Formats: sequence, C-alpha cells, structure tokens
Amino acid sequence: MKDVLQKIEQVKLVPVVTIQKIDDTADMLEGLLEGGLPVAEICFRTDCAEEAIKLAVKKYPAMLVGAGTVINEEQCERAIGAGAKFIVSPGLSEEVAKVCEEKEILYLPGIVTPTEIMKALALGLTRLKFFPAGNFGGLNTIKALSAAFPQVRFMPTGGVNLVNMNEYLSFPNIFACGGSWMMQGSREEIAEQTRAAVLAAKGEEK
Repeated sequence: MKDVLQKIEQVKLVPVVTIQKIDDTADMLEGLLEGGLPVAEICFRTDCAEEAIKLAVKKYPAMLVGAGTVINEEQCERAIGAGAKFIVSPGLSEEVAKVCEEKEILYLPGIVTPTEIMKALALGLTRLKFFPAGNFGGLNTIKALSAAFPQVRFMPTGGVNLVNMNEYLSFPNIFACGGSWMMQGSREEIAEQTRAAVLAAKGEEK
C-alpha cells in the first residue's frame, strides 16, 4: 500500500480513464505510457471496466492500475479481484474503506466538507480526494481545510487541467492531481497531452 502511494506521490498525476469499449483499452493506456505516465484510474462505471482492469494488469505489468468511481462493497471486491492496486471513490464509503483495509489496498475517498474529513480520519484515512474541486472552491477551499486538518493530504479532481495543475501542486498539502483532460482524442493525442502534463509536473519539482 505504501509503495502504491509513493508512486502516485512521485508522478503527482492520476489520469481518470473512462473506457466505454474494451477495444479502446490498449490505445488509451499505451497513450499514457508513451506520454511517460504509468498510472491509470479506470472508472468502474462502465460495463467493460472490470474486464479493462484485468486486461490492463495483464498486458501492462509496469503500470499502476487502479479503479475509480467505486461506490460500494460489491464493486470494490470486483475491482480488487480484477487486479486494481488502488481504489478511488467520488465520496466516502465506510464499506469500501473496510474492504480496502482488510485487503491492504490504498483507498482514496472523495470528500468536500470538514465533517467528511473527520469521518475519514476516524477510519484512519489521511490521503483524500477533493472532488469535485472546481465546483467547491478549488485551492482556496483546500487551503482552508488544511488549516484545520494539517495531517491530511489532498488529491484535487474535477476541474483540474494543464493550466491550473501546477497552482494546485505548489501547495504542500496536495500530493497529486486527478483528471481526465489528457485522455481526449487518439492514442497519439493522449500521449502528447500526457507528455505535456508530465513535463509540467516535473517542472514543479525544480
């Protein structure tokens, strides 16, 4: 679990990948890999998501594959069974948190309010997805929440893009940014957009 978190913190980006057809899996993931980003959060809300995770884990062993939009215990069990190495939710699910704890899988639940953060902390969770970031005050809200909860680190998702990404990443209580902006278009376009995002994130380290 720590290795997974360290990898995410190192690359600073978690691409949100929505796969509608299983045949699209290779182009989308190879676009990420060619762009230098070996991480994918495959959304579990499509019919082929479970199959796509299985395929990704088998075909791209060097890639860190997780499942996103996981909202209940049944989905969580299936995603982990398919090979997902981390689980992301749009909100905070205690049943998903329990499954991930039992199976020693990183869980990044979505939160917005102080109450949700307190519930997450009670479950032992300190790495949280702030979602949808753009609709709930973005970086200003994260800064305000960080003042009250300095032990928490956030992954803003929703409304994050190449233009504002580094503004988020410059704040020390943000460990990564999530988003789907680099996933538009063909394999070549995904690779180009991903490459730009990776270079921008690396520039933040300098």
